[in-house]
Amino acid sequence: MAAANLSSPSSSSPHTLHPCLNNPQRLHRPCLFKPFGSHDRKLRSVRCQIPKFGPKRSAVNSDVTETTSSSSSSIDFLTLCHSLKTTKRKGWVNHGIKGPESIADHMYRMALMALIVGDLPGINRERCIKIAIVHDIAEAIVGDITPSDGVPKVEKSRLEQAALNEMCNVLGGGMRADEIQELWREYEDNASLEANLVKDFDKVEMILQALEYETEHDRVLDEFFLSTAGKFQTEIGKSWAAEIIARRNSRLAKKLN
Repeated sequence: MAAANLSSPSSSSPHTLHPCLNNPQRLHRPCLFKPFGSHDRKLRSVRCQIPKFGPKRSAVNSDVTETTSSSSSSIDFLTLCHSLKTTKRKGWVNHGIKGPESIADHMYRMALMALIVGDLPGINRERCIKIAIVHDIAEAIVGDITPSDGVPKVEKSRLEQAALNEMCNVLGGGMRADEIQELWREYEDNASLEANLVKDFDKVEMILQALEYETEHDRVLDEFFLSTAGKFQTEIGKSWAAEIIARRNSRLAKKLN
């Protein structure tokens, strides 16, 4: 995709929200890219104007101004992330699951996995938790892009990178924005032992959710188990997946008897 068209709105007062935050419906769209195949696909801008202030008149005023600006940017960022709580995971929607989990639901349980996993050689658990929290964060803008959308992996990554850049601009840049970028890229590139483990947690969480929906809705959701078979990279991932599959097989055997 060509560089995203991320336009910047006009300046607003320190206490005036950008229109995109005043109108939640503009944020809570499941997917903000045009259908694949369009030559002019661009992300719709969700940039929220960082408040601009007048000249600093004293050290005290400077501190107040910087704190106000930081608070405003933080709340803008968190408001943008609200859609992660309300956007349903498309795989479940496509299978007709009623009341399916949101993107945030999925990331939260992955973070819990990183929290409870035993100590592993060379693995920084705190970093795993952070990666789990941010790995799907760009979906606050682009939505949950699944294989059924027909978007190539490279294009999906490009869309999400552009969205993440925009979100970090809303946050105001700085160390925390840089950290989010670094964690997301590490996961995207599967570039560390921590990323390997969190990639496995992503699949483990999905098949555990599939088993729960099978049980709750009396459904058979083979697709999710078949798509992850043989793709786990770590011993923990393999072990947890095997436990879930064993429970599923036991349940299916009982249904046949």
